[in-house]
Amino acid sequence: MNVLDRHNVRRLNAGHPRAIVFAHGYGCDQQVWRQVAPAFEADHEVLLFDYAGSGGADPAAYDTQRHGTLLGHAQDLIGVCEAAGLHRPVLVAHSVSTMIGVLAARLRPELFSALALVAPNPCYLNHPGYQGGFEADDIDELLDTLDSNYFSWARMMAPVIMGNADRPELGQALANSFCAGNPAVARHFARVTLLADHRADLAHVQPPCLVLQCADDALAPLAVGDYLLEQLPRGELLRLRATGHCPHLSAPEETTAALRGFVDRLPATTAAR
Repeated sequence: MNVLDRHNVRRLNAGHPRAIVFAHGYGCDQQVWRQVAPAFEADHEVLLFDYAGSGGADPAAYDTQRHGTLLGHAQDLIGVCEAAGLHRPVLVAHSVSTMIGVLAARLRPELFSALALVAPNPCYLNHPGYQGGFEADDIDELLDTLDSNYFSWARMMAPVIMGNADRPELGQALANSFCAGNPAVARHFARVTLLADHRADLAHVQPPCLVLQCADDALAPLAVGDYLLEQLPRGELLRLRATGHCPHLSAPEETTAALRGFVDRLPATTAAR
C-alpha cells in the first residue's frame, strides 16, 4: 500500500501551486475539517489525511514502537507531504497534531511555508515557570481511568474537551468520534500525547506560526499561548472569541476567517511552487 492510500489521503483541487494540509487531533479524523477546509479549495490544493490509527488509515499502519512518541507521526506527516509532491504547503494542525507539525518542521525546516497551530500545548504537565494545565496526579488519574474503561473515559472527557456546555450535541459528536476508534490504539496514543514534552522544539521552528487559542480550553490554558508566543521565533498569537478546545467544530466561521487572514498575508513566493 502506498503512503497516500495508507493515510486515506483526500486531495481537493489537486495540482494547484498553493497547498494547505489539514491535520486532525486526538481521537478524530480528517472529517473534523469539513466546515473549514472547503473554504480554501478555490485558491489552494487542500490535502486531508488520517494519522495512523485514526479514521480510514490502514489499521496496520499503527505501530506501538514507531508511534511510541510523536516523532513517528511527524515522520508520517513528512511522508504524506512528500508522496503528494507538495511544495512548501501551509500546515493547519489541531491539538496534539500541532506538536507533530512542530517536530516535522524541525526535522525538515524547508517543508512548510507556515504553520497554523489550533489549540496547541507543547506539554500538558505543569513545571516551575510553566503552566501546562495538569499536575502529575491529574494525568495519572486520567490515564488510569482510560486504561480501566476507555469508552467511559471517552464519554466523560469529550464534553469537557469540547466545552460549550450549552450545545451538548458538540460534546456528544466528539464522544462518538472517540468511541469509533480502536480502544487499544486510543489508549496508547493518549498516553503518548499526555506525557509528551516538546517545549524545547519550539525555538527551532523556522516558518511563521499562527497560534489560535480559545478561552475555557480544558487542555490548553491561556498561559500556554503566551509561552508559545515567547518561544516561537516567528510566532503570533490570536485569541478567538470561541471557547473550548475545538473551535473548528464549535466556531468554524471564526476559525476559517482567522486562518484566511493568516494565509492571505503569506508571501506568494513562499507558499507556492
